[in-house]
Amino acid sequence: MYNGWDRFVYCNQVRRTTTKTKRCYLYTRVSTAIQVDGFSLEAQREKLRKYAEFQEMVIAGEYCDEGKSGKNIQGRPEFQRMLQDIEDGRDNVDFVLVFKLSRFGRNAADVLSSLQKMQDYGVNLICVEDGIDSSKDAGKLMISVLSAVAEIERENIRTQTMAGREQKAREGKWNGGFAPYGYKLENGELLIAEDEAEVIRVIYDKFIHGCMGSSKIAEYLNAHYQKKKRQNNTLDLFSSNFVRKALENPVYMGKIAYGRRATEKIPGTRNEFHIVHQDEYPVYEGQHEAIVSEEDWELARQRREETGKPWEKVYNLERENLLSGLLRCPVCGAGMYGNVNRKKNKKGEFYKDYYYYTCKHRLSVDGHRCDFKRQFSQEKLNSAVEEIIYCLVNNPKFEAAIREKIGQRIDTHELEEELAELQQQLRQKNGAKDKLGDLMDRLDVTDPHYERKYADMESRLDRLYDEISATEEAVAVLQTRLDNLLQEKFNVDQVYQFLLYFDQLYAHFTDSEKKKFLNSFIDRIEIYPEEQPDGRLVRSIRFKFPVWFGEGYTSDLSWDNETTVSTCAQRGNMSTASARARV
Repeated sequence: MYNGWDRFVYCNQVRRTTTKTKRCYLYTRVSTAIQVDGFSLEAQREKLRKYAEFQEMVIAGEYCDEGKSGKNIQGRPEFQRMLQDIEDGRDNVDFVLVFKLSRFGRNAADVLSSLQKMQDYGVNLICVEDGIDSSKDAGKLMISVLSAVAEIERENIRTQTMAGREQKAREGKWNGGFAPYGYKLENGELLIAEDEAEVIRVIYDKFIHGCMGSSKIAEYLNAHYQKKKRQNNTLDLFSSNFVRKALENPVYMGKIAYGRRATEKIPGTRNEFHIVHQDEYPVYEGQHEAIVSEEDWELARQRREETGKPWEKVYNLERENLLSGLLRCPVCGAGMYGNVNRKKNKKGEFYKDYYYYTCKHRLSVDGHRCDFKRQFSQEKLNSAVEEIIYCLVNNPKFEAAIREKIGQRIDTHELEEELAELQQQLRQKNGAKDKLGDLMDRLDVTDPHYERKYADMESRLDRLYDEISATEEAVAVLQTRLDNLLQEKFNVDQVYQFLLYFDQLYAHFTDSEKKKFLNSFIDRIEIYPEEQPDGRLVRSIRFKFPVWFGEGYTSDLSWDNETTVSTCAQRGNMSTASARARV
């Protein structure tokens, strides 16, 4: 009997020709560091070189991807370089030689598209061990069939693995990976970690009974608790995202959810996927102890639905409360919001609206009620803040200083290094997963220990999927932080540009545009409990980024000292007295 190599050589001996010297590339790939059964890189090279020599082909180049999976071409730099060289016509080759089709790729779509790209430039594929030549119709058909079979085998392994994970969820067992915050993992079981569980209970209590949103709860936690750093989380502080995830996770009421996130193909791409959070997923009774009651979890779910609905104005749709959320109560420090007092005449008809800012004193702030009930005119406070900004931008040195700030780079070096390290870990874990999958493909079903080996590998593959999922989440969090920093820099430059023309533009803005600008520029505004003898109400303003004031940059302006007040001097035809009254 002929093996694949001998059969191919025999069938092609009559086709050898000396009229034209054929040129070829050699491509080799292994997906594990330890290869058996003649699949090693050196064994592949030796076979391909002998074949090229026998067919009197000139080897124009060799390309090798070591430790790379064949599931797609994105992770194989040498393969991509080879295709680029073919496209560029670098060596005018006629063939690419591979040991087996599985070395060329295991994804049917990638195999066929790569082959089509090669043939567009007159280059064909020869799989030496399989006896396949893509220049022949039968060879191309065989490539289509074998590549599809290889992909189906890989998908079957994934399906079997995910079925095992779902079964564990049905049994109420933890499905692997890092334990959620509030729990620790011992012998595969979730046990309550009391030093963390208290934080989870506080989150539910503040959200359900304290009427706090996720951002406020995060601020409270950072002020009162030290976050325990976990293996799957690089953040040192509690974030609003952390709070939202804690409120959404059924694990805290003693349940096990399966399929809360799914890996889905990105529409319009061939081999690109992303994680999508699912609206519906099965939930099973867990074997672990709950941190919060099912009733509290359900109350939190109901409040999430209520607070998740956008608030709609029902009257005066064009008007906005410009400083709502920026103003801070002088007693409790909570945000002040805009409200309206609608006056009626004797006939019961509305004839005038009085707009004002007031503290949310009816809500608990850090467990205490605020008794500050003073209301301030919106017109007066809005004018005071606007006058301060006019004062800033009319400083003779302001424009030069701001233009210097625009375009300055921000230091993201540490974040980029941390992200690169996580991405390297992710590549290593994906590589290990692919290597393990290839080893499972090559298990001998006649081996008396086949079942035990397969079960052991399946268990290891399960753990790898958990680790990959956790690392992917950490990468996503860090990438979001980095993107936010870069976006913040972009936004800051936009605000700086606008400040240069504040005098000319602000008066022509709609209320909505004014509010958007003020919120992009100002972090918080503190006011006095009572109007000062000289008419001042604004005590201090904290900006989100440094601005030029007086003789230098500052992020905080305080009107507790006369130096600052005197700097905001007469503007235009407005008297000093009125200027002081307005600020």
